[in-house]
Amino acid sequence: MTQTPGALSLPRLCVSSLSGGGGKTLLALGLTRALVHKGISVKPFKKGPDYIDAAWLEMAAQKSVSNLDPYFLSQARLRSLFAHAARAIDQNTLGLIEGNRGLYDGSDVSGSCSTAVLARALDCPVLLSVNCAKMTRTVAALVQGMTNFEPGLNFCGVVLNQVGSQRHTRILRQALEEYTDMPVLGALPCLSGNPLPERHMGIASQSLTNETAEQALETLAVFVREHMDVNAALAAARSAPPLPEPEPFWPAKAENMRSRVRIGYVRDAALWFYYQENLEALDRAGAELIRLSLLDAAPWPEIDGLYLGGGFPEDSARVLSASPRVAELARLADNGLAIYAECGGFMLLSKGIQDGAAFWPMSGVFPVTVRLCNKPQGLGYVDGIIVAKNPYFPVGLTLRGHEFHYSRCEWENQPPEYAMTLSRGTGMGEHSGKDSSMADGLTRQRVWASYTHIFAPALPCWAKNFVNAARTRP
Repeated sequence: MTQTPGALSLPRLCVSSLSGGGGKTLLALGLTRALVHKGISVKPFKKGPDYIDAAWLEMAAQKSVSNLDPYFLSQARLRSLFAHAARAIDQNTLGLIEGNRGLYDGSDVSGSCSTAVLARALDCPVLLSVNCAKMTRTVAALVQGMTNFEPGLNFCGVVLNQVGSQRHTRILRQALEEYTDMPVLGALPCLSGNPLPERHMGIASQSLTNETAEQALETLAVFVREHMDVNAALAAARSAPPLPEPEPFWPAKAENMRSRVRIGYVRDAALWFYYQENLEALDRAGAELIRLSLLDAAPWPEIDGLYLGGGFPEDSARVLSASPRVAELARLADNGLAIYAECGGFMLLSKGIQDGAAFWPMSGVFPVTVRLCNKPQGLGYVDGIIVAKNPYFPVGLTLRGHEFHYSRCEWENQPPEYAMTLSRGTGMGEHSGKDSSMADGLTRQRVWASYTHIFAPALPCWAKNFVNAARTRP
């Protein structure tokens, strides 16, 4: 790439597919680790709201991951975030983006907020992963349709996966050469099993940062390197055209920032769903971030606020239920500590977790119980309006977030009063019987708890208000 004045040269590549389950996660992870083996600095990105795939990308790249979501940020802001996150490492870092679902699948029939929208916003070469099981010539028709469906995308090649034999591969390559202009960068044979461990919410969690996870990533790197032209993918990423120099993603820090407040965030095997940008927003707003755990006996330092992210507290319910630190959350709430809890964090603030016949008492900050279910109880984006006073969001604010939970909120007698009504999403259920809308967000003193996850750059008031609530603790 030739650098021009006012332009930004950033190697980049978007891995997408025809659908969810199209092989893009295994390809993105294997390609990322294979590039790392070549000495390439890779900054991983995940399109859309996601913690689990994103965490695996982070392990594969050995660098922090960032999420890019057109539902939360404008195209200009997406470009700013991409440039900020990639350049924070160095000017030669390659940004590798894993899409979500199918390339053109968005939030409506016009494909709003799709991976294609993101790829166009970043003028990013697209590497298409195609599941070829039980197909030959039809794959060419699918690829031709994908490349011609919408204008403005730069396809750099296709990777065939789930190919059954050398003969199958040969026919697929011939069909694509005959009927499309798409170069084939690789043909991945069928695997006997998924090398990544799985659980009910997708591939297993980042808490598997151990030998098993590393072995899986190394296996994928070798697999991709043996069956794909990694150098061709690298060349495609480096051929991405320069981007216009974007506006700074974050406002400049105030030089006369007052003394920092200490905000703890729990990051352990129970709670670990945190967007890097949420933590960075708190840091820039004046927080000194203190990493904590609920699963060990290490004493906590003095803190002014507490951030309880999402995760899988149900997997550690027995330990959490017996933990004096979980029980102490009620005392901290009563004493005016600023506590912000999302999904798994909210579960810790309930009366307890009902898992079949087993009931695991929690802190009881709020008079509700969460019941684990076999199917998702909330999945996708959330649109809400703040209707009750709280320290974090002004009344009347329109809030966008997302949810993904297998538990539901239950209560005795009347539903609790909620702080947010939803026009989209499930949240905690119906709104206090006042109307048929869904609702979310419980608030008490300086505590907020909800199933909704937020992305801080889309809600600039959140970090400032959280820090202010921590600073003005009684």
